[in-house]
Amino acid sequence: LAWLQLSSGRFGVTETDASGLQAELARLRPSELLLPENLNLGDLAEPLARYHARRRDPMKFDQDLARISLTGHFGTRDLRGFGCDELGPALGAAAAVLDYAKATQCQSLDFITGLELARADDRIHLDPHSRRNLEIDRRLDGSRDQTLYALMNRTRTPMGGRLLTEWLNAPLRNQEAVRARQQAVAELLAAYQDEQLAAPLKQAGDLERILTRIALRTASPRDLGRLREALAVVPDIRDVLHAAATPRLQALHGQLHDFGELCALLQQALVDELPAVLRDGGVIRGGYDADLDELRDLTQNSASWLAELERTERARTGINTLKVGYNRVHGYYIETSRNAAKQIPPEYIRRQTLKNVERYITPDLKAFEDKALSGQSRALARERRLFEALIETLNGQLNPLRETAAAIAETDVLACFADRARTLRLVAPELSANPGLEVRGGRHPVVEHIQPDPFIPNDLVMDDSRRMLMITGPNMGGKSTYMRQTALIVLLAYTGSFVPADAARLGPVDRIFTRIGASDDLSSGRSTFMVEMSETANILHNATAESLVLLDEIGRGTSTYDGLALAWAVASHLAARTRAFTLFATHYFELTQLAAQTPGVANVHLSAREHQGRILFMHSVEEGPASQSYGIQVARLAGVAEPVLAQARQKLKELERQAAARGPQADLFTAPMAADPEPTPEPKPDALRERLNALDPDDLRPRDALALLYELRDLATD
Repeated sequence: LAWLQLSSGRFGVTETDASGLQAELARLRPSELLLPENLNLGDLAEPLARYHARRRDPMKFDQDLARISLTGHFGTRDLRGFGCDELGPALGAAAAVLDYAKATQCQSLDFITGLELARADDRIHLDPHSRRNLEIDRRLDGSRDQTLYALMNRTRTPMGGRLLTEWLNAPLRNQEAVRARQQAVAELLAAYQDEQLAAPLKQAGDLERILTRIALRTASPRDLGRLREALAVVPDIRDVLHAAATPRLQALHGQLHDFGELCALLQQALVDELPAVLRDGGVIRGGYDADLDELRDLTQNSASWLAELERTERARTGINTLKVGYNRVHGYYIETSRNAAKQIPPEYIRRQTLKNVERYITPDLKAFEDKALSGQSRALARERRLFEALIETLNGQLNPLRETAAAIAETDVLACFADRARTLRLVAPELSANPGLEVRGGRHPVVEHIQPDPFIPNDLVMDDSRRMLMITGPNMGGKSTYMRQTALIVLLAYTGSFVPADAARLGPVDRIFTRIGASDDLSSGRSTFMVEMSETANILHNATAESLVLLDEIGRGTSTYDGLALAWAVASHLAARTRAFTLFATHYFELTQLAAQTPGVANVHLSAREHQGRILFMHSVEEGPASQSYGIQVARLAGVAEPVLAQARQKLKELERQAAARGPQADLFTAPMAADPEPTPEPKPDALRERLNALDPDDLRPRDALALLYELRDLATD
């Protein structure tokens, strides 16, 4: 895979597997996708169908020819300087995308001066489903408001906004690089330097795109005007960062070059109020070029000459309605009424006859016309040459200009993080080399921001002895919010931002997987359950011991017993084999038994209270499994009619009585279900009676009931 972003000149390349390819495409969101004509997509046909793909000649992707093409473009002997010399097919992709860009832009693209190798282990992996479920910069319905990006984005420049999107979609794994960003944010925050940077950053505008248009020779006069404004504020940004103590801010200060001479040149060359296009002139400031000034004087003095001609001819001919005019078709002319034809001097030559007027030309007027129009066209041509010379001068400094633009964009994002940390009450997370996640008073940043009620913060503790949390509780109790906020805290921390919590300590994370919500994929003929199982399979195949996995209601798309069995198996695999850090929300209370059977599993629940048949959600995470589901109470909140609720309560009691009558034989995890279970053998009354007589109801706790039922069943079977 190779990608090219013309707006910034970034040219990247990587080699990955099918899963990584889908994740990278979801991150990059390319406007066009190039594929060899002979490529058989196989299983990739469906995920790639959402992109605008173009088939190209397979020879464009040949990796041997690619080396020749790429080294020729960069002017190097090999690609070792870019770390790409050992790549194979990826170089073919790089050559193909560069060739396509050159063909569509009709130029050599000399401003693309490097090839960036993106390694899979540089960033935290986010598959397309997880990226969508976390609503990083786009909601599930496709809108962009009330997303993490919408909340965090207080950047002052468009290029800063694009970089923020990139950071949020590609959090780093390198903790040292993340700490460098955190330290920079902390310094800007402590000294309120983010507020000092606000005005100059806003003035910088979209420097990246302007420089791309300059490199492509398509820049307009107003582009150069905006460049002039941006370069004028670079010293202000440098002044704020001049005394920076943190390494990252010091590096950014070094990337902000001094363009005093270039800024002065643009100020001298360009007028203050620039037109949108060069075609009609009026771009170059008077006094900048003597030849242009002379040609302009010739054009500007024509007005007084024409006025004098009109006055003289009126006096000479005695025609008071005579006037001198101009149009683009016929040029200059003398116009009189048709009634004045007898007073026309013989040297007047008829040029045009209209309904009520006659238009004439004279030898003197013709000579002036040739001189004036020639001077105007020559002035426009001279102005165009001067403008093109400015473009070439700017291209000569394109590399330092691009470095400055990149530094401004990163400064903008870091200042944005500082602003958000102050406004949203975020704290700096501690990054640890030891595995685990510990969050005190964690909050979901977006939900907290948009809901009118105070957000209830919750703790999270996961370490090597507590790798899976089995989360139970009522619908609408906050299970999904609790899981998502954990993922967003991790994601924000590894972008370098502060996080919504009282304190946080985070170990290494290589991937974030989410399996939250599902719907039918009608275009592909896949049911809700098939979509759910496909996403679950991806997690089981790719999660590692350093992955964060969020699973919500696995198995609900099929029958109760099938779903419960699958949920049990998935949870057991992740807890015992993969040992990923997993948050597993479920309504299958049988799964809470895993905590007693599998090391590393713990039960937590979202608390709720019932009062007079109504439910009150506490949104507080507490240890242990939930006591009940509150499904009927939630249905009441949804507006289900009271007769339906009454019938549901009656049916629930009936089902509970039937379950109690069946006893523990219905348990899936100790005995397989049979279609026609054999009759239970007659119990031995002595053993059962002795055990029952030994029970003390005062000492029997609810959590012991299941163990007691197992024991009584064994006695009954004997």
